[in-house]
Amino acid sequence: MSRRILINSTPTHVRIAITEDGRLAELFTEELDREGQVGNVYLGRVTKIIQGMNAAFINIGLDQDAFLHFSDVDQTMEEAETDDDDDDDRPATTDVGSADVALRSAKAVHRKRLPTFSTKRSGDITINLQEKQQVVVQVTRDAYAQKGVRVTTKVGMPGRNVVLLPFDDSIGVSRKIQSQRERRRLRSIAKAILPEGMGCIIRTAAEGLDEDDVRGDFEQLLETWHEMEDEVRRSKEPRRIYTEPGVTFAVIRDQFKDDVQQVVVDDRKLYREIKSYLKRTAPFLDGKVELHNESRPVFDAYGVERDVQLTHSRNVPLPSGGSIVIDHTEAMVVVDVNSGRASNEKSQEQNAVKSNFEAVREVARQLRLRDIGGIIAIDFIDMAQEENRRRLVNEMKRELMHDRAKTVVYPITPLGVLQITRQRIRRNIAERSSEDCPLCFGTGRVQSPETIVGSIDRWLRNYRARTWGLRVTVAVHPFVAHYIERHRGTTLRHWLRKHFLFVRLVEDDSVEAGEFKCFRPRSRADIARHYM
Repeated sequence: MSRRILINSTPTHVRIAITEDGRLAELFTEELDREGQVGNVYLGRVTKIIQGMNAAFINIGLDQDAFLHFSDVDQTMEEAETDDDDDDDRPATTDVGSADVALRSAKAVHRKRLPTFSTKRSGDITINLQEKQQVVVQVTRDAYAQKGVRVTTKVGMPGRNVVLLPFDDSIGVSRKIQSQRERRRLRSIAKAILPEGMGCIIRTAAEGLDEDDVRGDFEQLLETWHEMEDEVRRSKEPRRIYTEPGVTFAVIRDQFKDDVQQVVVDDRKLYREIKSYLKRTAPFLDGKVELHNESRPVFDAYGVERDVQLTHSRNVPLPSGGSIVIDHTEAMVVVDVNSGRASNEKSQEQNAVKSNFEAVREVARQLRLRDIGGIIAIDFIDMAQEENRRRLVNEMKRELMHDRAKTVVYPITPLGVLQITRQRIRRNIAERSSEDCPLCFGTGRVQSPETIVGSIDRWLRNYRARTWGLRVTVAVHPFVAHYIERHRGTTLRHWLRKHFLFVRLVEDDSVEAGEFKCFRPRSRADIARHYM
């Protein structure tokens, strides 16, 4: 498989496309004026612990407190040691020093005051958290809708070849490294350099590298971590102590490996920065980075711009003439599968099978491209044979094996709906690249002209009942004004006869489609709210 990384930079954002055999496989976007939080490490302070939610809320210096679920608390903060001689009536200590936080040696005063969390593997676990306590956390999911960022105390510092685990003494090796000899070699390197109490995950990129290259990655990460500990010791208020590199360098770090044929960048400054980064971390890949100097945009030159634009579309076509329709709701994403008019199959079952299996491949692809997380419900075309339904579920599982996000596929319901949960990390592409419509307020629909005219009629009735004025000016959106002009007999003339009011109609682009303004003669003050 031939893989490329294409990077398109503009003054407002950066788009990164990863292609497989010339077809768009993954898409990343980064808005330069809107900073993401995933991967950042903060010194926070516990503001509230809610046992009923198995969670705590952490002030990390953002507008909204972060959410910490007890399952995201690392083992060094479980089963805290306590002094059994303490008096139950003695108030809990709340001032936990910064140095203790950095070294993960903070202790609570009495176990009865600590929250617990029930797990299937270990039973009830006591969580060493208390209000006003300082704690080091890392963001695992960006804020979305009305929810703040989600954080964990299981901090991981990613490098190109290893991930440093400051609060976990285990050493893991990527499953993709299959040679037992190589796995033992890499483990021995890690054991020789890691301080006591720290662990790591050795990434696939480390396979076959010289010991000096792997060691250099460790040393750089350890140096960064020690600087962060110094920051914690000096800090008393919640603040950010580590910033994850932008999406561009995260993709180069995590995705640019030997199987990538080339990286093509269309911005000279970014090209130099990537080259400089690779000379420090992976000099053997430096020659694969190219600057795109053609007049044609880089995405057009490599034939992926059309697929990129489809990620913003509600309707995505399928090869045989069908389509999938993707709709976002507050709780989930709903996908509807349509067979379309084109069908060369002899039976309805065969046509349904063909359209559904095409939809499976496209849905799995769109989930990756759009970075859709949470609950996804897919309404497939009904299939009568149970074997076809079972095959469909297995095909979806196979397609999602290429997805780096964690996914779970559930059996098809009797109504033909397949349910999937996908790990939510960042806001999906629709949330990142669009805003609620100022006319429909995100509903996708606006009030009909008839509804607006009814509202105006009720307003005129109230106005006439409370004043002696004979004239009024009504300003409406052109969409509504054209309707009123076309129906003068049931609007303007009707109002004159019924309310004995001369209504002057004005088109105003600044008035929202579902609103109207009213003015007295020779006055610029809107009086619509006064006579509702």
